[in-house]
Amino acid sequence: MSIIQQKLKHTVWECKYHIVWIPKYRKKRLYKELRQYLGEIFKDLARQKESQIIEGHLMKDHVHMLISVPPKYSVSQVIGYIKGKSAISMFQKFRDMRKKRYWGNHFWSRGYCVSTVGLDEKIIRKYVKYQEEQ
Repeated sequence: MSIIQQKLKHTVWECKYHIVWIPKYRKKRLYKELRQYLGEIFKDLARQKESQIIEGHLMKDHVHMLISVPPKYSVSQVIGYIKGKSAISMFQKFRDMRKKRYWGNHFWSRGYCVSTVGLDEKIIRKYVKYQEEQ
């Protein structure tokens, strides 16, 4: 069992989630330069919502993330923010993506999968980190 280390003014917390989401139409676009770019963008956007990406892995057609989110934010707020702002950032940096059938600057699919991480954090971290080998 991990020790609770996060604190807000009147709260001690440990809220971690395993998140998975896909690009719109499950297009295999997450590779090369875009993959490296997104890793840094995701970390920066998470910090803006006082969250921390503990582990993350981008496959060609989906994103896996273990993220710590403070209780003052909902998971949907943080993930919606990360997905929305990262799409805008990608379309600004990689202008050729606009020609590739992403109407209205929508890169990510609407939904995502989320599960809470409790005592199995080590197993989830290992899964996210090494999932490409499985």
